[in-house]
Amino acid sequence: MPKHYLLYGSERYALAILRPLQDAIRARGGEAAWFFDGPGAEDLVEGERLLTTTQQVRDWNPIAIITGSNAVPHFFPGVKVETFHGFDAGKPRHIYIRGFFDLYCTTGPRDTAQFQAIADKVGHFSVVETGWPKIDPFMREFGGELRPVGDPPTILYHSTFSPSWSAAETLYEEVKRLSRSGEWRWVVTFHPKMNPETTAKFRALENEYLRFADNDNILELFGEADLMCSDTSSALNEFLLTRKPVVTFKNRRPGPQLIDIDDRAQFEPAIRRALSRPPELMAAIREYADAIHPYHDGRSSERILQAIDDFIARGARNRKPKPFNFWRKMKIRKRIGYWGR
Repeated sequence: MPKHYLLYGSERYALAILRPLQDAIRARGGEAAWFFDGPGAEDLVEGERLLTTTQQVRDWNPIAIITGSNAVPHFFPGVKVETFHGFDAGKPRHIYIRGFFDLYCTTGPRDTAQFQAIADKVGHFSVVETGWPKIDPFMREFGGELRPVGDPPTILYHSTFSPSWSAAETLYEEVKRLSRSGEWRWVVTFHPKMNPETTAKFRALENEYLRFADNDNILELFGEADLMCSDTSSALNEFLLTRKPVVTFKNRRPGPQLIDIDDRAQFEPAIRRALSRPPELMAAIREYADAIHPYHDGRSSERILQAIDDFIARGARNRKPKPFNFWRKMKIRKRIGYWGR
């Protein structure tokens, strides 16, 4: 009988993260089904199985529930597996340790060390370094090769939605000015939770040199971009895996891999420096990228499935039981509308 897996999402971006896993499951002869407690189900395509009730999930009886969300229904059967919904961008990482997961599949050495230290202390989850499934298709196509800067260069502008972290309003006038000069091409894309008024302002800037992109998967835009401009978005770490520069505005965790500025007057000079690709910056980008995701083979999904098999083979138990988590579990029950055992 084929192994059953449940792919669990609470946002549309779960599709981009988990579809490579669906492909890997099918390649192994297994079967995948989806469950959403938020947007995303409407974007499933023919051939993708959707479950909509807890009883359907129980009948499906998955060996594992795989998600990039911070929580998962504890009453669903199967090993609970966290793959993350982005790289560490300087936001509080402890928010992910909520006692719902049996297995954390980390993206690279930096996260592995941090999560393993916590696992050693609390004992209620395991950690395996696998890489991140979302970038499997990109890595198979990209392969680690750095292309020359385009003529004209293309700049990808992306901002997070949190008002305290977003630079979109601060840099709006600069993007408006620079995008009208014709020296560079611009592609603008925002987090789906961005303030609609801000999104509308940038969308209105569209001209022959600036395009507003609505792609759910930002990776689809990386190939054409020579540079990303951002703030404190986890997407900038995804972009750094292309080995291309990123200019940030007041990043919460700046480092030598970024050109970080704190004044909009520095925006244009920072872009010019980034496009020149100074050797010290490019070396720092390579070192950072290898620390957060050293895998270029596009097989992170396969490593996650193997980690699940190995965990089950060890008895599917950790050293200590998960915490009771009464209030968080009640919130999950209320959201899904299930009050049974």
